[in-house]
Amino acid sequence: MIRNIVFDISGVLADFRLMEFLSEKGFDTAMCRRIIKTAVYSPYWEQFERGEITEEETLEGFARMDPEIREELYKAFSDLHGMLIIREYAIPLVRQLKKAGYGVYYLSNYSKKAYDECGESLAFMPYMDGGMVSFQIGKTKPSPAMFTQFLREYGLRAQECIFVDDTAENVETAAALGFIGLAFASYDQLIAAFREYGVEVR
Repeated sequence: MIRNIVFDISGVLADFRLMEFLSEKGFDTAMCRRIIKTAVYSPYWEQFERGEITEEETLEGFARMDPEIREELYKAFSDLHGMLIIREYAIPLVRQLKKAGYGVYYLSNYSKKAYDECGESLAFMPYMDGGMVSFQIGKTKPSPAMFTQFLREYGLRAQECIFVDDTAENVETAAALGFIGLAFASYDQLIAAFREYGVEVR
């Protein structure tokens, strides 16, 4: 029996609008892609999300990956306001699930800087039963350890939880641990998938 719904945040409850965010800082498309390739796909990104390195160490790490765009990297990531924005359905969806009797939680990779500077993207949190973000516990998805620590913390059984994420690897890890894993593609797809498991949301 499904008793709990566990959400990823970025790409599910909030938009991770990195291309738009960088464009708004004045970068052209080619530079946006270069910045993303240098930063997001570097080892420093996940280290920062786990809280293992400081902001300065992270930016210096990005700069070492592509020294020619050091200035652009600093400009891009010194201020993250607007990088993540809450989706309009997030709070109504959480409130409807709560009203229907489900426990509702979050489990997401988030750096402390994004957590602090994109706080409006997390406005659904007060309506939820709890959750974990990566910088708080020093773990990131898809590590199974992040999922198991979450279950222990809240005294939940994986078999009673639906886990929703837009990253296939995270969904696969959750499923291997006993969660019902749902790969998020759109709000309508999610609601249809919920119904298949008897979770009704109006």
